[in-house]
Amino acid sequence: MPELRTEDRGSARILTIDKEPQMNVLSRALVAELAQHARQASVEASVRAVVLTGSGNRAFCAGANLKERTSWTEDDIRRWLVELHAGFREIERCAKPWIAAVNGLALGGGCELALACDLRVMDPSAQIGLTETKVGVIPGGGGTVRLARIVGIGRAHDMILTARRVEASEALQIGLANRISAAGDVVSAALALAGEIADNAPVAVAAAKASINESWDLAVDAALEAERRHYERVLLSEDRLEGLKAFAERRRPSWKGR
Repeated sequence: MPELRTEDRGSARILTIDKEPQMNVLSRALVAELAQHARQASVEASVRAVVLTGSGNRAFCAGANLKERTSWTEDDIRRWLVELHAGFREIERCAKPWIAAVNGLALGGGCELALACDLRVMDPSAQIGLTETKVGVIPGGGGTVRLARIVGIGRAHDMILTARRVEASEALQIGLANRISAAGDVVSAALALAGEIADNAPVAVAAAKASINESWDLAVDAALEAERRHYERVLLSEDRLEGLKAFAERRRPSWKGR
């Protein structure tokens, strides 16, 4: 049974984790679905951005199902981490931006899922955190890697070692959240952000996302070389010519996505 509800609204695809009674916890099936949606969105021209949220108002995703994991062997957990890493990497590799609409708690693996998205919009009442050390493990779904890259190593140490939850206002202050919505309106705010992205050239958005993700941790010369390689893609695109023409004619461009 699918664990994601899908709705297309304009050029945005809304994916809703449909497990409200279980606080939208992560499962193998859910991670596999997310990976498949990432691959699918990459090749669908009509989809310009993906908005991911949780059902209800209590949780975006409360993390792993710890009750389920009590019966797992050590090898089961090792296999799960490989699957989790691979699934979240599909989100990062998707040509379309992913926006996490954090409507409630995003803890543990739920925080890691939000970190794998390109942008995060939070409800004012939402909380986010990597709480794994409270139960005797470490963030194993990319949390120690992605959080430090987003907020800096000092803040990552603070959050991970204390296992504390961060309120939306602090998340915005430290760069963990990109925007805070009006109360109860996080999906609409995420869709508005998706609309801002959709105003821009699809080829350029995809190339810019790929360039940022590839080059940010390289040495400067290697990073600039990667940026030039991604620029070549837009240089040869029809959209670049359309953008120049629309600017000269003082009109909105009509993007073709090629």
